[in-house]
Amino acid sequence: MDIYSSKLSPAVDYGVGAFLLLIAILSIVGNLMVLVMAYKRSNHMKPPEYLSVNLAVTDLGAAITMYPLAIASAWNHHWIGGDVTCVYYGLMGFFFGAASMMTLTIMAIVRFIVSLTLQSPKEKISKRNAKILVATTWLYALLWAIFPLIGWGKYGPEPFGLSCTLAWRDMKEQSQSFIITIFFMNLILPAVIIISCYSAIALKLYITYKSMDDSNHISNMIKMQRRLMVIAVLISIGFVGCWVPYGIISLWSIYRPGDSVPPEVSMLPCLFAKSSTVYNPFIYYIFSKTFKQEVNQLGCLCGRSNICCTSDAKNGPENTIYLVCDANKSKAGAEEQSTEKSRENETQLISRTCDLHS
Repeated sequence: MDIYSSKLSPAVDYGVGAFLLLIAILSIVGNLMVLVMAYKRSNHMKPPEYLSVNLAVTDLGAAITMYPLAIASAWNHHWIGGDVTCVYYGLMGFFFGAASMMTLTIMAIVRFIVSLTLQSPKEKISKRNAKILVATTWLYALLWAIFPLIGWGKYGPEPFGLSCTLAWRDMKEQSQSFIITIFFMNLILPAVIIISCYSAIALKLYITYKSMDDSNHISNMIKMQRRLMVIAVLISIGFVGCWVPYGIISLWSIYRPGDSVPPEVSMLPCLFAKSSTVYNPFIYYIFSKTFKQEVNQLGCLCGRSNICCTSDAKNGPENTIYLVCDANKSKAGAEEQSTEKSRENETQLISRTCDLHS
């Protein structure tokens, strides 16, 4: 029996290929947009934002290196390239998936550190440390991706035949230690850290909000931190939520008979996991005013329209789509608004005085 032959009907294969093509297009365009926006403001990026850029790179890398081969194989009704491309595909999937999960975990920790003192202008994370953290995510992912190549674990085809990943069933007897370790280190432990950090941030924001005075500066800072936390939480939920069904079906296939999971059922969590590369740009667009304004501005420029190309992103208190907000800019903005308001009142008073004397 050909292990690389599709176990699905041709109609389903064509549907899978079309779905992956849509996911690939949305993922590449969306994450390229995030990188373009990051490049435009690279001189003003704060250190923790490198992690969000890194997350976009992992999603873009997965879309470019994996989806074209999967689409071609689906429309071919047979996996293209045999063992070599199967190992390559499994390696890329594991590599970028682990890098994304590690990035999300470090993002949660950094968000927690940044939120410890909301009003402090001092950087909690230096650029050098941020770059070290980014490098750590790639080294961590590379280490785990290499293990199956040297005998601890194994790459192989999915049960439905048109994708490759870790060969769960083959590892049942040979590498049970790898299965336990990988689930703990790349899913359970990161999820616990992410949940703990964001729960602590939410509690910190609540306590700060209850104990703050009537200062507009503090109020704006709380709102900014809350918005940034919502973005980070949604990104984490999107990624973990996409991969949990796949992890469950993989564990089920290990400890149950081979035919206990129909090919169509095993295919759905796999497609759902691949869609994780799409969500982040949409989350930024919906919840980040700066990102939405700059994307709209870029769209207007591409459409050669000058009507909607005015952007106030640099003037508002939110000058980031990622992890941090600039307390100094928020404070300066509040002071500037207060000064302008005082000038307006003074002008009105002078005007009224002149009217009375005339």
